[in-house]
Amino acid sequence: MLLVTWVVFLRPAINVASLSYSQPVLPDSSKSVKLDEVIVIAERLPILLKKNTGSLSIVTSETLSSMPKSIGAEEALRFVPGVRIDNQHDGERVHLSMRGQGILTERGLRGIGVIIDGIPVNDPSGFAPDLYDVEWGSVKNIEVLRGPVAGLYGGSGAGGVLVINTRSGGVQPLGGTVSQSLGSNGFTKSLVALDGSKKDVDYNITFSHGAGDGYRDHQAFRSNKLYEKLNFHPSPKLLLTQVISYTSYFQQNPEGLNVLQFDNLKQANPDARPFNEYQKTSRITIGLSSKYKISNSQDIDAVVFVHSGEYKETSNKCAEYRNITNPGANVQYNLRLGTGKVKNNFSLGSDLKWQDIGMYKLQSAADTLRKESVDESNIETNVLLANQVISQRSLGAYALYKLEAGKLTLTGSIRYDDIHNGLNDKMMGADSSRTSFSNRKTSMRAGASYSISNIANLFASVSQGFMPPSTEELASNPVGYSGFNTHLVPATSVCSEIGIRGLNGTRFYYEITGFLMNTQNDFFRFKQTGRGNQEVFYGNAGNSHRLGIESFVSMKVVKDLSIQAAYTYSDFKYTSSAIDPVYTNQAYVLTVPPVPGQLLPNSPRHQLYAEISYSILKKVVVTFGTEAQSEWAVYTDANAYSGKLDKAIYQNWQSGFNLYNASVSYSFDLSGLKSELRFSSRNLGGINYMAFTEPDPDGNAYHPGPGREFFLSLKVEFNH
Repeated sequence: MLLVTWVVFLRPAINVASLSYSQPVLPDSSKSVKLDEVIVIAERLPILLKKNTGSLSIVTSETLSSMPKSIGAEEALRFVPGVRIDNQHDGERVHLSMRGQGILTERGLRGIGVIIDGIPVNDPSGFAPDLYDVEWGSVKNIEVLRGPVAGLYGGSGAGGVLVINTRSGGVQPLGGTVSQSLGSNGFTKSLVALDGSKKDVDYNITFSHGAGDGYRDHQAFRSNKLYEKLNFHPSPKLLLTQVISYTSYFQQNPEGLNVLQFDNLKQANPDARPFNEYQKTSRITIGLSSKYKISNSQDIDAVVFVHSGEYKETSNKCAEYRNITNPGANVQYNLRLGTGKVKNNFSLGSDLKWQDIGMYKLQSAADTLRKESVDESNIETNVLLANQVISQRSLGAYALYKLEAGKLTLTGSIRYDDIHNGLNDKMMGADSSRTSFSNRKTSMRAGASYSISNIANLFASVSQGFMPPSTEELASNPVGYSGFNTHLVPATSVCSEIGIRGLNGTRFYYEITGFLMNTQNDFFRFKQTGRGNQEVFYGNAGNSHRLGIESFVSMKVVKDLSIQAAYTYSDFKYTSSAIDPVYTNQAYVLTVPPVPGQLLPNSPRHQLYAEISYSILKKVVVTFGTEAQSEWAVYTDANAYSGKLDKAIYQNWQSGFNLYNASVSYSFDLSGLKSELRFSSRNLGGINYMAFTEPDPDGNAYHPGPGREFFLSLKVEFNH
């Protein structure tokens, strides 16, 4: 199995190379792609991968096709170093951080940009609530730009960016894929995809249904996803891409355990069942992107979109309802000068986003007679705790520059962001019902790369990060059920990185990056007495110093044997609890602010994911992998802190783990149809481990991972 190839579906009649910078430029899918031909666009200007001036990972279609369950980001991004993915609910409630940015978010992605086929997912504050909009079975490839890139994406780029590209239509008028997966703990997933092309149009439509009981009590889920993409080429100068997606997700919430409950790692938190804790999401996205070629040296990109949906979450204190509307637009003008050895690229652009959230909360009441089923019964009382409307807007204006002079490439960007949050509390009097919260920031980024040869390409960059308080953090008010948490200030960072990447045709690829990042006003989480065990609030903890090494290698050892591995070293420490401007109100905080030398929670020093694959007669592929994390800090025991920098004294620690995974796939023809049967197993040793911990001083911090799991899938393709 060739692990560095990249398969795509593009209709040859469309001159993609001359028009489309909305997705990587690649040749026909029938040919293996050399990585020195791959063009990436995560830095908002197209550039050869080997010349990219920042640390960047590519997730290929081959890696995506080998996902056992194909429902969670932790499967798709397993070979991306520098990324930590916390799988809290068997893939249905995932939160993701890069270089420690966003690591204390309870759910979703804070300060990490998500772009699907050119459509931004993040709200005006830079928060992406989840990755439910992604049907991993339809994804072609993913670019992961690691590290702060606020100079490119503003508050959505404090930690990095995910650029997700789905498949386009095949060469036939009608083709498609049908797949069915079954597995442990009642897991099932069905997928149907139709695609094709005719004249100036190609399309792809995917629908999937998933369900499962979960490996813990009160952890069942079900999902339905529909994704439709249409590319229209009405003239040689214009390319239009239209997208519609619909997501319906429901999952029960077992919550975390404390150390006294380790005798039964499958049980739910005692609050989960009586209060029927769950999350329910329903969302639709409509988007249109276009590229218009003004001349050979000029073009304009434009995107318009709207996200609209409903969300409900129940806890042991309240049931929260949200109605959300989030429209936005982007326009970028590109100018290219020079056709010889020296080429200049200039771009000017602007991002606009709006969001209105209608939110109300009803007090929850325990229901000990609740039926034992995947139940959405309303158990809240009629006591209204909050009724408010949050209105947000963001404006970002940016300028980009790229110089290519032989083996040298230079890039630079500068961006100005204006983010405004407003709240109308309908339960307060007219004079005091409105609250506003604004952030303005200018951010920059500069990078350089030098190609000594294909096997040695040096790169370096200096970038700023800007992380404004997100919607979730503002709406979680420790002084009341409604209103904003007005004590928050933005977190900022400066990151320097240096690295090297190299390749040898399709046989070998590697990248090694070292970085140093200093942050100010880092966020932290705490609980508030009297507000229930499951409500989380946010404050600014202080400053930190982060040192890390990120490495990836993919190599074809011999003709049929290949390996790939991703390793991350992280040394993330708080340097000061001083905050500028000062925010401290000890009545809200259950732990003291972090002391100098304290490690950031949930940040293992070592992470490794590695796989070795062997192909037998090109029909059978056997894969064996390992997934390992070292120990990490969970939370600080403020009462035990004695002023000594001894982790055993003042920090609670979680042991690491090492899991072993395996799979066997068999490719065959089924009545002339291309088919694949795959059998996968995760955690072959059946060890007990913690997949995720929360920095909760009350001890409900531990989320056990699944034991030994098995999955079987059958995929059939036609007219491909």
